[in-house]
Amino acid sequence: MKRSLFALMLAAVMLMAACSNGGSNNGSNAGQTGTGTDDAPDSKSDKLKVVLLVPGTLGDKSFFDAANSGLTQVKDTLQAETKVIEMGADTSKWEPTFNSVAAQDWDVIISGGSQITELLNATAEQHPDKKFVNYDTDIPETAANVYAISYATNEVSFLAGAAAALTSVSEMPSANADKKIGFLGGMDIPGINAFLIGYIEGAKYAVPDIKVAVSYAGDFADPGKGKELSLLQYNSGVDVIFNVAGGTGLGVFDAAKEKGRYAVGVDSDQASMLAGTDNEKANLILTSAVKKIDQAILRTVRGIQVGTLEMGKLEVVGLEEDGVGIVRNDIFNSVVSEDVKAKVLEIEKKLIANEIEVGNAMGMETSEIEQTRNSVKP
Repeated sequence: MKRSLFALMLAAVMLMAACSNGGSNNGSNAGQTGTGTDDAPDSKSDKLKVVLLVPGTLGDKSFFDAANSGLTQVKDTLQAETKVIEMGADTSKWEPTFNSVAAQDWDVIISGGSQITELLNATAEQHPDKKFVNYDTDIPETAANVYAISYATNEVSFLAGAAAALTSVSEMPSANADKKIGFLGGMDIPGINAFLIGYIEGAKYAVPDIKVAVSYAGDFADPGKGKELSLLQYNSGVDVIFNVAGGTGLGVFDAAKEKGRYAVGVDSDQASMLAGTDNEKANLILTSAVKKIDQAILRTVRGIQVGTLEMGKLEVVGLEEDGVGIVRNDIFNSVVSEDVKAKVLEIEKKLIANEIEVGNAMGMETSEIEQTRNSVKP
């Protein structure tokens, strides 16, 4: 009897304590399984968890930094829990990082680049409960739980080429008498040559007898090499160089400053990124040919969050979809001549209206690309 009475009293005390904790706004048990998390919409478990895997390092003021900006917007706009992991340039470390992250409780795993595509797809197939985003690839094959994005870089590079060529023959102060512009690529690969072909075709469209010097650094993270190759081009009479080389391309801007010549950026608004820290250098970057990576990442993750995004496909975005474009910032508006700006705008309208057909290196044989390079070789 005494034991039964004691048991009843103990149960009553435990019930009162449980009710007290459950009704508390302090939420001392919030976030633990089975403790009323449905009543806590702002709890950690209710947030979409998104991680960005960078196949390199941040600080390139270009491709990777644009993706990181997109992740920041995901955090701020969608109130998601986010994390960025820099995997470095050592490709042997990418697979174990992917496997480790995929085994964790992230809802969305983001990475980008054709170099990472095979690994991303393979990891996605092993983790069908996760959603993966490849924010930049030209490879159409995707796993069922992957959403991939490709950009019409040939279109925006066509505009960049037209702007560079028109600048070269203009009366702008840092242009010379030679009809010669330059291109610096990170590597001689299809993704980079997609920029090159558009650039050459745009330059020839605007100035038919233009010459284009082409160099490949063989590296995306060597600014010193980028500067060395750019100085060779500027010294040969080039007055505008288009940088499509990631971190290596930062060397183009160093060379432009040293020689007092122009440059064109890529992927991000590189002039604005340098403004304030080195205005002399920034003011020589006429414009940048940008993939709107940050906006693409935000739009994609929002679609995943609300459940409207169709996975297992590759989306291609160009000028018409506002997925790419050239930057028209204060430097462009103040440095580029009115005549050049007007002609570039006219060409852009024709591209959007499909009045100009632009070649694509992704569908070309190596011999065709070589023929195009040779057609404008100085």
